[in-house]
Amino acid sequence: MGKEKNPRRVAENEAMAKLRMLKTSPQKLNLLAGLIRGKKVDRALNDLTFSKKRIAADVKKCLQSAIANAENNHNLDVDELIVSEAYVGKNLTMKRGRPRARGRFGRIIKPFSELTIKVRQLEEQA
Repeated sequence: MGKEKNPRRVAENEAMAKLRMLKTSPQKLNLLAGLIRGKKVDRALNDLTFSKKRIAADVKKCLQSAIANAENNHNLDVDELIVSEAYVGKNLTMKRGRPRARGRFGRIIKPFSELTIKVRQLEEQA
């Protein structure tokens, strides 16, 4: 009399990976998400490998996790995967400060963000 199995959050031909608490602003992270959106996964991995952005290594790790989820958990073919969705959300914001002139206080905002990547297997065209 156990619990029923949870329904899948994504379609049958999709897999997902989520990365939380990335130490960068969502605006900067969205530039990299836009770079890989809609591309084949091998091309997206190459773009992230040779990107000069600091956070590109973490985005690449999330994409590799989504590919591994597709292969191991959902039995999808890695050669036919594309990045169907890559979107960014806000996470917590640390508020720090620094004393400024004339008794004032300068706020320093340190944002965190989260990244969700979904990969989809393309159907064969007959």
